[in-house]
Amino acid sequence: MRYGTIRIKLDQLLKESGLSKNKFSQRAEMQRTQINNFCKNEITRLDTDVLARICTVLNCQIGDLLEFIPPERSADEADS
Repeated sequence: MRYGTIRIKLDQLLKESGLSKNKFSQRAEMQRTQINNFCKNEITRLDTDVLARICTVLNCQIGDLLEFIPPERSADEADS
C-alpha cells in the first residue's frame, strides 16, 4: 500500500517573503544546512519545535508550509 508523501514548501515561502536564507536562519535559529535540507525536501523526521519556529518567523500556518501529496492509485488498487 502506498501512503503518499509530505512536501515541504519552505523554499517557496522564503521567496514569497523576500527573506534570504541567511536572514531566515538567524531569525529562526536554524543552521543553513538544515534550511537547505528543508528547501530540498530532504527531511525525513519533522521536529514540531522547528516547524513552530518556521511558522512564527514566516507568519504562516502549518498548512502553508506542508502539503500532503496523495499516492497515485493504480487500476488494481482502485478496484479494491
